Amino acid sequence: MAELLRSLRDSQLVARFQRRCGLFPAREASGEEHVVKNYFYYYLFRFSAALGQEVFYITFLPFTHWNIDPNLSRRLVVIWVLVMYIGQVAKDILKWPRPSFPPVVRLEKRIIAEYGMPSTHAMAATAISFTLLISTMDRYQYPFILGLTMAVVFSTLVCLSRLYTGMHTVLDILGGVLITAVLIALTYPAWTLIDSLDSASPLFPVCVIVVPFLLCYNYPVSDYYSPTRADTTTIVAAGAGVTLGFWINHFFQLVSKPTPSLPVIQSIPPLTTDMLVIGLTKFMVGIMLILLVRQLVQKLSLQVLFSWFKVVTRNKEARRRLEIEVPYKFVTYTSVGICATTFVPMLHRFLGLL
Repeated sequence: MAELLRSLRDSQLVARFQRRCGLFPAREASGEEHVVKNYFYYYLFRFSAALGQEVFYITFLPFTHWNIDPNLSRRLVVIWVLVMYIGQVAKDILKWPRPSFPPVVRLEKRIIAEYGMPSTHAMAATAISFTLLISTMDRYQYPFILGLTMAVVFSTLVCLSRLYTGMHTVLDILGGVLITAVLIALTYPAWTLIDSLDSASPLFPVCVIVVPFLLCYNYPVSDYYSPTRADTTTIVAAGAGVTLGFWINHFFQLVSKPTPSLPVIQSIPPLTTDMLVIGLTKFMVGIMLILLVRQLVQKLSLQVLFSWFKVVTRNKEARRRLEIEVPYKFVTYTSVGICATTFVPMLHRFLGLL
C-alpha cells in the first residue's frame, strides 16, 4: 500500500501523462517554457481546467439562480462552500508539495505557491456535478443515465486537466474526489434541513456572518504567503452572502412568487428563442450589477481599512496582512452574494424580465 501511494504521488507519473498528451518541456536555448505537439489535448484540458476555476463558478452559479432554480442554486453554493473550505484547510494542514518542476511542465503560475493535497479543483467539480445530479434526479424528469454521464464526464475532465497542467499528482486528485464523496454522503441526510435555513429568526444573520468570518480569520497559518486564505475567504463570504440574501428575501417578503422547496417533480421546458434571449439578458444585467457592487465595496472597504491601520494606499503587501485581507475580502464577497440573491432579482422584476 505504501508503495502504491508513493507511485501515485510520483511527479514522473504526471510527466508521463503530459508527454502522452503531447506536452513537453522546451529546451533552455529556445526561450520557451513548453512545447505543444497535440493541440487537441492542449485546448481540451485548458478548457476543462477553466471549468474548475473561479470564473466558471461565478458565472454558472448565478446563472442557475436567475434562470433555472434559486433553491437548487443555493444548495449547490452551500455544498460548494463546505467542500472548498475543508479542502483548502486540508492543504495548509497537510502541506504536501505540488508536482516538482522538472520533470513536470507547469501551465499555471498563480497557484504554484499553494500546496497540492487535496486537489480543490477535483473537489469542486465533483461536488457541483454530483450535487446537481442528486438534487435534480427527483425534481426534474430526464434520463438518469444521461445525467450521470454528464456528471462523470465533467468531473473527469476537470480532474485530468489538473494532471495535464502539472498542478497535481494522481494522489492529490484521488484524495480530493474521495473527500468530496465522503462529505456528500455525510451531509446528504441534512440537505433538507439546509434548504430550510432561511428561517424568519432575526438572529439568523448574526450566525451567518460571525461564524464564517471567524472561520476565515482563524485560517491555518502558512509558512509563507499563498493565495489560499484569500481564495477561501472569497468562497466562504460568497456563500454567507447568498444565504443571507435568501433570509432577507423571506424575512422582508421581497420574493413576489416564492419558488417551491425541493423536491418538486416537473418537466424540463423546451428551450425557445425567447427563453434564451431573456435568460442571457437577465445574466448580463445581473453580472454587470454584481461587478459594480464588487468594485465599489472593495474600494470602499480597502480605504476604510487602510485608514484604520494607517497603511499607505495601494500598498499591495498591506493587502496580504491578515487584519486587512480577510475583512475586505469578506465584506466584498458577502455583498456580492447578497446582491446576486436579493438586488439582482429585484432589478429583474423592475425591468420586467421575470
